[in-house]
Amino acid sequence: MANPERPEVVCICGSIRFAAEMSAANRELTLAGVVVLAPSAFAPATDEERAALGALHLRRIDLADRVLVVNPGGYVGESTTREIAYARAAGKPVSFTDPV
Repeated sequence: MANPERPEVVCICGSIRFAAEMSAANRELTLAGVVVLAPSAFAPATDEERAALGALHLRRIDLADRVLVVNPGGYVGESTTREIAYARAAGKPVSFTDPV
C-alpha cells in the first residue's frame, strides 16, 4: 500500500532508441505525482562508460518502488532484459508500456 506521506518512486527502463517515449512516460508519471528515476538521455561513448552507466541504473532500480519498461512494439533489448531480471530478483514489480 502506498504511503500518503511519500510519493511512489518509479524507475523507467528501456532502450536509448526510445528516448522520446521514455521522456513522455517520465512527464506523464511526474505530472501524476510520481518520483521518476530514468536513464541518462545520452549514449555512452566507451565500453567503460556503458558499464558505469549500467551499474548506476541498477542503483536506480534499487531505489524504486517499481519499474516501468518503455518498450514500443514489444521490443526489449539485452540491457533492458538484464535490468528486468535484476528488478524481479530484488522483488520489484515490473510493468510494460506495450505487451511483450
